[in-house]
Amino acid sequence: MEVEIGRGKKGRRAYGLDDIAIVPSRRTRDVEDVDISWQIGNHQLAIPCLASAMDGVVDPKFAVEMGKIGGLAVLNLEGIQTRFADAEEQLKKIAALPVDQATRGLQEIYQEPIKPELISQRIREIKDQGVIAAASLTPQKVTQYYELALDAGLDVLIIQGTVVSAEHVSSVVEPLNLKKFIADVPVPVIVGGCASYTTALHLMRTGAIGVLVGVGPGAACTTRGVLGIGVPQATAVADAAAARVQHLLETGNFVKVIADGGMRTGGDIAKAIACGADAVMIGSPLSRAFEAPGHGYHWGMATFHPQLPRGTRVRTNQVASLKEILVGPARENDGTLNLFGALKTSLATCGYENIQAFQKAEVMVAPSLQTEGKKLQREQDVGMG
Repeated sequence: MEVEIGRGKKGRRAYGLDDIAIVPSRRTRDVEDVDISWQIGNHQLAIPCLASAMDGVVDPKFAVEMGKIGGLAVLNLEGIQTRFADAEEQLKKIAALPVDQATRGLQEIYQEPIKPELISQRIREIKDQGVIAAASLTPQKVTQYYELALDAGLDVLIIQGTVVSAEHVSSVVEPLNLKKFIADVPVPVIVGGCASYTTALHLMRTGAIGVLVGVGPGAACTTRGVLGIGVPQATAVADAAAARVQHLLETGNFVKVIADGGMRTGGDIAKAIACGADAVMIGSPLSRAFEAPGHGYHWGMATFHPQLPRGTRVRTNQVASLKEILVGPARENDGTLNLFGALKTSLATCGYENIQAFQKAEVMVAPSLQTEGKKLQREQDVGMG
């Protein structure tokens, strides 16, 4: 339903994950009978989670640990790990930057050129430990560097930007033809971000096996403030899921919808999947792991843009092991630990056996969901407070 913004403009009402609730069904199920695994190409993964390709979240060691637990960590091939042989030294510098110097300090550090040999080295460091290697490149750089990553053993390629379209127009450079490029790449390709039905559908038509959905919801992202662009995540995911249905009808191919950003708790993840996501990509929740390379800090891929930064360095603190964050056991009651144990329990409580079934769950607009009856928790800053 459109709302009149003014006489000359109308717009749809959109909803974020905090605005909705999942409605329990007539059936419940034993949590041991719930399957939350999913597939990327020929790769079967136990946890429907990608770790964001952000330097404070993923390095090769983190990628190996996450792979062993059953998730998939995405390495940023245009970040600290491929600009500096001693990446740890730079990560410590970033963590030590005063708040008022953080953005400028990041810009200066990221002026260091990408070193092609480090792309190959970092991918091999992951592959040598026997886990799936995934990495991201921007549309502007992907043709320059993807072959190095493939030769080193890359299993999954993510082409990622703030907004990625299937129809980039430029009078300056030859635009990347996503459809032609993806057809020639011998590994599964995921593309994004997007936040609308039309954009998601066009990205699916490029041959990508998955699309990232989310523009601006991340904890470190300032795109919505800097550019005024974005769609609340519940609506964005539901629209992309509708595009997936249309694409399936057209081609018979089921493209994965991956909710990217805006999720902090197990409940957030459950709601994203109930809206139609097949998996989630998260950053700040994983930056809280002892294994994360950011030393308790998190920043996005556009934070250090030389002309127009669209992100900020945020403090997240390292509070638990990666295993505790992903699959528990939890020792806090705020929903930030055992994220995927919570997802399984949500499916079980609502009676669904797997992710695709859970996508059919009833949801409702529920503005009071986060506050109803929680007065004491808010006053005491515990639980949902």
